[in-house]
Amino acid sequence: MASPEPERENLAEGTLISHLLELRTRLLRALVVVVIVSIPCMIYANELFSFIAKPLIKVMPKGAQMISTSVIAPLITPFKLAFYIALVFAMPYVLFQVWAFIAPGLYKHEKRFALPLLVSSVLLFYAGVSFAYFIVFPLMFAFFTATAPPGVQMMTDMTQYLDFVLVLFLAFGLAFEIPVAIVLLVWTGLVKLETLRRNRGYVLIAVFIQAAVIVPPDVISQTAMALPMYALYEVGIVMAKILAKSKLEERAREEREREAGAA
Repeated sequence: MASPEPERENLAEGTLISHLLELRTRLLRALVVVVIVSIPCMIYANELFSFIAKPLIKVMPKGAQMISTSVIAPLITPFKLAFYIALVFAMPYVLFQVWAFIAPGLYKHEKRFALPLLVSSVLLFYAGVSFAYFIVFPLMFAFFTATAPPGVQMMTDMTQYLDFVLVLFLAFGLAFEIPVAIVLLVWTGLVKLETLRRNRGYVLIAVFIQAAVIVPPDVISQTAMALPMYALYEVGIVMAKILAKSKLEERAREEREREAGAA
């Protein structure tokens, strides 16, 4: 009688190969969409850069303008921005491909939990980027231009400006993911909901310290980042209580059973 071990090994190998092929297909689809979205972004690359630079240009002193210290920067910098914008626009489809790949391996209750969390993470990232552009940038750049010493005219290099705002976009986008991170921590049991509520004061101090490290060293920018971060911390506690309710009840029931068994 033939041993079942080779059959199991062949089955496992075939399953692994099929998963790898599906992963490759998902990644190729995501890449194709990013490239397609990049085409119109590349065509209007200069207009997109003007839009991103508007918060600074609007508050520059009369006669001041943005400059380029590199010969190829006027060509490369807008194209670089266009690629990142295309990636952000295509992110919902990219994450959908990720979801389609991992969803078959999830239980039904995990799917109900993961899908709204995935959608929320995308919307919160967009909200963070929008908050940085429409709220933080006008205040921050107005402060910078107003504090220039006498005799110093502000003329920012376009490449340095783009690198600067991309870092802030990423920082605010990730900062707005706090509710999602809190829900995951509570749902997995790494942190208890009561602990998050009890340590509100420490969190408030921590977000101000983090804002001081990430954003430029001015009170306006730091406050504009720290206060929304703390507000999102409170939102995360509420979301965790709602989305992870069944998990928390199950965990509490298990603890009561263990205590009853020990007694």
